[in-house]
Amino acid sequence: MSCDRVGNSLLAKFSAHGASDVSLHIPASIVFWLNKHLPVNQDPTLQPPPAAPQITQFDWENPNNPHAISLNCRELPGKLRMQFNLDRKPDLVLVLDRSNVELLRQILIMYSRELIDLDA
Repeated sequence: MSCDRVGNSLLAKFSAHGASDVSLHIPASIVFWLNKHLPVNQDPTLQPPPAAPQITQFDWENPNNPHAISLNCRELPGKLRMQFNLDRKPDLVLVLDRSNVELLRQILIMYSRELIDLDA
């Protein structure tokens, strides 16, 4: 993930098994909502996920990257299903295992210091 200069959004890049990487802009409001609602890891033996893809300047300049409008989450046993409603593409559905959820939670907390919470 990478934060824009203004603090309005994050550019997230996700890797999937058997598919190409997916990038999307996540507005600060969704980041702050996720920070309040993502489950915290309670398992001290949880193994870290594989390394995340790198975000480059090309990713920031790519006009094909959609913007998330809203997000629907559903907690499943050992997983989290996230459905991003996008501005110009079909919805993006991600299913994250527990280690990826914890990594996402830690990254979002770190970047939330650089984002502007307009709802605060």
